[in-house]
Amino acid sequence: MKTHVKALVVGGGAVGTGIAYHLAKAGWDTLLVERDELTSGSTWHAAGLLPLFNMGYATTHIHKYSVDFYKGLEAETGLNPGFYVVGNLRMAQTQDRMDEYMLYSSVAETAGVYHEFLTPAQIKERWPLVRTDDLKGALFHPQDGYINPADVTQAMAKGARQLGATIERKIQVDAYRWTGSEWIVSVTRMVEQGGRLVPGDEKYEIHAEHVVTATGNHAQRTARLLGIKIPAIPVEHQYIVTEPDPALVEWRKTNPQHPVLRDADAKWYVREERGGWILGPYEKNAPARFLYDVPETFRADLFPLDLERIEAEYMSMIHRLPSSETVGLKDDFNGPICYTPDGNPLVGPAPGLRNMWLAEGFSFGITAAGGTGYYLAQLMTQGEAEIDMASLDPKRYGSWMTTEYAARKNEECYDHVFILHHPDEEREACRPLRTAPAYDRQKDLGAQFGQVNGWERPNYYGPVGAPADYDHHARSFRRAAWWPFAEAEAKAVRETCGIIDASAFTKHLVRGPGATAFLDHFTCNKLPNVGRINLTYALTEAGTTRTEYTIVRLAQDEYYIISAGAWTAYDYDFLQKAADDFTAAGGGHIDIHDVTTQWGVYALAGPTARAILKEIVKDRDPETVLSNKRFPWLSMRNIELGMCPVRAIRVAYTGELGWELHYPIEFGRYLWDLLLKAGEKHGLKPVGARAQNWLRQEKSYRAFGTELGRDATPLEAGLDRFVDLTKDFRGKDAMLKTGIRAKCVTLLIDGPSDTDPWGKEALLLNGEKIGRLTSGGWSVAFGKQIGMGYVRPDLAEVGTKLKVKIQLKEWDAVVVEDSPHDPTNTRIRVDG
Repeated sequence: MKTHVKALVVGGGAVGTGIAYHLAKAGWDTLLVERDELTSGSTWHAAGLLPLFNMGYATTHIHKYSVDFYKGLEAETGLNPGFYVVGNLRMAQTQDRMDEYMLYSSVAETAGVYHEFLTPAQIKERWPLVRTDDLKGALFHPQDGYINPADVTQAMAKGARQLGATIERKIQVDAYRWTGSEWIVSVTRMVEQGGRLVPGDEKYEIHAEHVVTATGNHAQRTARLLGIKIPAIPVEHQYIVTEPDPALVEWRKTNPQHPVLRDADAKWYVREERGGWILGPYEKNAPARFLYDVPETFRADLFPLDLERIEAEYMSMIHRLPSSETVGLKDDFNGPICYTPDGNPLVGPAPGLRNMWLAEGFSFGITAAGGTGYYLAQLMTQGEAEIDMASLDPKRYGSWMTTEYAARKNEECYDHVFILHHPDEEREACRPLRTAPAYDRQKDLGAQFGQVNGWERPNYYGPVGAPADYDHHARSFRRAAWWPFAEAEAKAVRETCGIIDASAFTKHLVRGPGATAFLDHFTCNKLPNVGRINLTYALTEAGTTRTEYTIVRLAQDEYYIISAGAWTAYDYDFLQKAADDFTAAGGGHIDIHDVTTQWGVYALAGPTARAILKEIVKDRDPETVLSNKRFPWLSMRNIELGMCPVRAIRVAYTGELGWELHYPIEFGRYLWDLLLKAGEKHGLKPVGARAQNWLRQEKSYRAFGTELGRDATPLEAGLDRFVDLTKDFRGKDAMLKTGIRAKCVTLLIDGPSDTDPWGKEALLLNGEKIGRLTSGGWSVAFGKQIGMGYVRPDLAEVGTKLKVKIQLKEWDAVVVEDSPHDPTNTRIRVDG
């Protein structure tokens, strides 16, 4: 067996073979090891569906690549992957579901995924066995269908071998050890013993520059061997196969196969299988399994079927396909399929480790296998993929996550596969968990919370005393019940003052003799002077935006840096690894500390913000301490508010006069009460994240994860004023070489009266897609919809007229100047 390779892939399911294929195609010497047989994990019992489209931008591209890739495998390898291009029919029983499909349509259009809408009459005409009298319509993807999981895996494996990869079966990984330059992986050859696989006497050490784990159901064992957390835990998924349906057999004599049928409101998919039907339900109460280990006795095995659990879904299939009522059951499957808390797989660098890559937690592994291999190979061999993969990064989950949390959230994720996915969706399992000190105070004021990295964060303040499920019933693809509350909050910030709990912000302390030189090269803007702040960006080696930071300089070599709350572990890993590289190259020592949970944050913003703080600030001259002279815009001061010490930063994400008040976390309730009492006569209003999101778009403030990501440079994002081209910084040459492929713009939109853009819509010119929105909402300053997004550079000029596609219609939009609200920042700098 080979013992020295460039890349070792651990796991021989569809995902692992897809990765081995693409690494070999990229020219890397690749070895894949599988502890049993290829496909012996979840792959062998997968239903093989290929849902071409997914609401996530990255996952849609992954699925699209897979579907296209699989269609060419037979020509390349001589093995038929068993791809049946029958289409995918997403049926809707309600208008809300049709609204969801309209939003799906916008995202699909931005990714170049063909689709069409069908009326109930058109469905009935094409497929008369389907009952349609209670349907509103359907979204149809004619280019996808289903595939044989074992066949496509073997075809990718053969393709990998043809490209030079080696595949070894019956090899179990026992340990990983990083030497500083390579991984030494201890493995054992497994042998059959009484129907079980047990370790044999042959042991090897494999030396690999890079390792990829695609271990499926065994992810918890992998996590333990690596000393990290991987929130990928399987959930039971069952499906049944019926005997042949005489009506279907007769119909098929002169007609092609039915498409894969998805009745999302009934929570199931159905496809044909040898004259009968396969029903795959996503029912409630499916349990998580293998929370710590897969039993050694469990190989290509299944769990007992629980028909009572899927009775409702089975009856709804009979309702939708009446001819199936008298058909018996032929076979059943109930096997483990991995999930993650948000349903997206974990694809990318492992936290805290070098050259260790994860490809875990695939609930749609067959669909994603080819595309994951393609884009992960780009990450590994080129440094970045052509699409932003941050939404799949394993470090989107922090070390606070426990096994219990992952298991319960994964069960919820399974149950939510076919739940309406509103853009304002908030899931309830395992909540509240991480709470800022004023959580109960905010709840008493009507706060309806969202969850960010486990933190509870007010989305808006609804009716005081509303029932616990108020927010759940307030959701919609149009303007929901929460909309007027968010509008009132946004107006308060513009007219009086709002207070926003921003405690979820990520905060790091960077200090030491090497801190200044490190951060100067790590980020693209000038570093601030002591007591001042700057907005800046850390770039990837490809020159795109890796992270946005607000840097506060506390001392000559001490910095307090703030970044997005959803990305704490992601940012810490990036900072620490970059600092280690800097020190190893001869730079000075650097200490990096994640202090997120040590500091809470209240953002106070609006015309009366200074007056409110004057009521409670303790200073030798309280009348001037907050003036522009003593406390200018973009500066930091340590002040005292009542009895609370505060690190106050003169900045506001809403574009109004304001401060971020960073306080020791234990003072949170005291400071909240103090601010609200002082603000009573000044019109202070608690404000949630949704209003803040609208307000920041009026100022054209880019947000990481929407406008900012690893597929666009800061110059493409229009952030030239935050890039100091006179200095050398990480990614600078690559950024300049990339040039301007697209430009970020702000648009005002004359849209529908009951719907705002969500930031997923296509931008059109003369019917041609020329860009896409990345953010959207309502502007209280202009009384119309607003959005931000990317367009071709030639269309980024102010005054350019475009169209935005909302609810399948094209609406007028115009490119406006950056920061259309108060472009000169007069309101932010106002003195007093």
